[in-house]
Order: sequence, then C-alpha cells, then structure tokens
Amino acid sequence: MGRAEAAAERSRLPRHVAIIMDGNGRWARRRMLPRHAGHAAGISAVRETVEAAQELGLSCLTLYAFSTENWRRPQGEVGHLMALFRRYFREDIDRLNAQNVHVRIVGARDGLASDIASLIEEAERLTKTNTGLTLNFAFNYGAREEIVAAARAIAEDVAAGRLAPDAVTADTFARHLQTYGLRDPDLVVRTSGERRLSNFLLWQSAYAEFVFTDTLWPDFGRRDLVAALAEFARRERRFGGVDAMETDLADPHADSAP
Repeated sequence: MGRAEAAAERSRLPRHVAIIMDGNGRWARRRMLPRHAGHAAGISAVRETVEAAQELGLSCLTLYAFSTENWRRPQGEVGHLMALFRRYFREDIDRLNAQNVHVRIVGARDGLASDIASLIEEAERLTKTNTGLTLNFAFNYGAREEIVAAARAIAEDVAAGRLAPDAVTADTFARHLQTYGLRDPDLVVRTSGERRLSNFLLWQSAYAEFVFTDTLWPDFGRRDLVAALAEFARRERRFGGVDAMETDLADPHADSAP
C-alpha cells in the first residue's frame, strides 16, 4: 500500500473508540467457571485490544472498566475486580509507558482504597507527557454522576458570581466533565450482545456511531476491533446535516454559480 492509500485508510479511522467491556460473567458461566475467572480472562482481552489499537493507529481508546453501579455486586466479586485492577496497573504500566502510551483514568476517586488511588495517580504522572495512544479507563465511573457534578460546579460558579447564567454553553458544560481534554468518542462498541449505554459517556456520545457485537469480552481481540472499525468506515456521519449527494438531489443548482 502506498502512502496515499495508507493516508486514506487512516482518514477513515475513528480517532476515539470507547468500549463497554461486557460478558465476562457469561463467558465464565458457559465454561462452568466462577465469575472471577471471566474477569481474569477479560484482562487478556484488554491487553490484546490495547496492542491492536496501537498497531492500527488509534489516537484514543476508552475502556469502561468499573462503573459506579458495579459496587452493588457481591463483595467477593468486587474484591476480585479490585485485585485485577491492582495487578494490571502494577504489571503493565511500565510497559505502556515504554510504548509511549498516555494513561488517563476518569471516575470518582473518593472512596477508593488508598493503594488504588496511588496506582492511578502514579500511572497518570508517569505517562502524562507521552504522545502515543491515549488509554483512558473509566473506573468507578457513572455518566449521570458526572453530569450532576458538572451541573453542581457550574451552579456554584453562577451563585458566586464567577459566571453569568447566559454565559453557560455546551462548551462550558464540557469543560466541567471528567473527560475534559479528550475528544468525544467517534465510535462506541459494546460486547456481549447487549444494546444499551449503561450510564457510559452519555454527554460525550451524542454524535458517536454505535457498534454492538455478540462477542463476549474475554473473546474480543484484534479481529473484532478491526471489524468494528470497518463498520464505522462504511457509515456516513452527518452530525444533523445531509451528505453532498442528498444536497444535490434536493437542489440541482446548489453547486452552480449565481
């Protein structure tokens, strides 16, 4: 493939892909294994997907690792999930840093175990100047909670006279979100056959394309990511407008000089 063809291929890639990693429990159940075995297998899928994202030239990958609702799960399962998070960051962060990956974590820090909070802070500190793939984990994250926190912060600014009510815009709101500094996702992928957002990036996904796959997360890998990217490339993104062909059909003189 020549340079022009390679550039054309890259231009069809989404710059930010967000993935709802779902199906670990079902993967384990189908194999008559405990649920925590599915979560452990899911870590391998994380590693393969991150590697594929780097190889394919994505700018940003966001993975929904742990939601605010996940605290409602049995205490033993939550403990396994926390242990896996600790293990991943202890084992992988140096390698990710060496690969020029910029690691970010969005989600509430309050209430986390002190060692997990320290791992998050160290990962972000160590990789903050890296210029390769931005790997963003949504951990202890809930989109409704994020939106409420942003609205509260803006209300406090207005009440204190730091911000005029008529100065509040969509951009103002976005600046108060935890994802500030990241572009909105172009593509949201959900595994396991479910077709809902589950409190994930509700504001940021307003114009995202969605791809739903029946693949359970532990089985997800490079081939599945490539298939999702190929589906994205076939879509016509209009952002509320119309494409050129529809414009021409609606007004045959649209391109004519007056």
